[in-house]
Amino acid sequence: MMLTERRKAILKIIVNEYIAGVAPIASKAITYNYNLKVSPATVRNDVSYLEEEGYVVRPHSSAGAIPTDKAYRYYVESLSHAVKLPLTEQHLVYELCHEAKEMEQWLKLAAALLAHFVRNVGVVTSPKAPQCRFKHLNLIEVHDFVALLILVLYEARIRQKILSFNRMVTQEDLTMLANKFNSAYTGMASSEISRGKAGLSDEEKQVTECVVDMMTAEDKLEHGRLYLVGLHLMLSQPEFANNPKALDLLELLEGDDWLEDIFRSEPDKGRVKVVIGRENPEEVLQDLSLIVGGYGIPDKAKGIVGVIGPKRMDYARAISSVSCLSSLLSESVADYI
Repeated sequence: MMLTERRKAILKIIVNEYIAGVAPIASKAITYNYNLKVSPATVRNDVSYLEEEGYVVRPHSSAGAIPTDKAYRYYVESLSHAVKLPLTEQHLVYELCHEAKEMEQWLKLAAALLAHFVRNVGVVTSPKAPQCRFKHLNLIEVHDFVALLILVLYEARIRQKILSFNRMVTQEDLTMLANKFNSAYTGMASSEISRGKAGLSDEEKQVTECVVDMMTAEDKLEHGRLYLVGLHLMLSQPEFANNPKALDLLELLEGDDWLEDIFRSEPDKGRVKVVIGRENPEEVLQDLSLIVGGYGIPDKAKGIVGVIGPKRMDYARAISSVSCLSSLLSESVADYI
């Protein structure tokens, strides 16, 4: 059954008040603080109806109302899709964006800005292509038989590995090797590089095999590197005071396996996905909400940007923050691929 306009208004009041105060909302407070032009009894009846329909719960019959996952979902769906950050904060983001000189610096900054705007956890993953491609490599002498291989991929990713050779190699030898590979392999995928090993010297084969192994391992990853900022902000929220689940949550977020479920239904660039409470497949996350946006360039490199926090969060601000950073990160990725 559809909610009447008055019941919609009361539900929105309950959600907004709970977001702001983390306390059950009494029907009497709704009557006296909001000009609904109805009696306290009518408001009580409406709150009872919302309870029957699963939008609110009350610890006991005389207690105030607390919104459920269903209420938060209704609230999110009622928000304007055009919601945006205030202009002053948009300008701040743009200014800081232009100060970032490297992609990694920009990704860390984006996660920090999200955490600052929503006072919860900001999450950003580095852009990842369906199949990584060779950009260039450097070989740096470490010792007579040892060199550092620095592999740069087109998706603004850098990987390093120590190589031990069977004979002494000089920096001049290493530079010649690197120049040869940079001329031959630029733009190639690992499978293409692997097919070109015929006629190579032992050192050249060793470097090529190392590059192929590094690129193959990169292709197996579900997503790029994870940048997560603001755990202390989220854990300082009232929901986590003496909460035994806090340690389980920390353990989960220290890894990145929980991101796989998000990637299975990754939002398209420019769209924001909101996952509320029990909509999360991971049990430890079911007291939280995730607001996730995609960014990047289709078929070239994509990542995610998002917010994690209690279900009682400012959804309008979180959605607008994610949307703003998603747009800017997409522009930034174009400069690195």
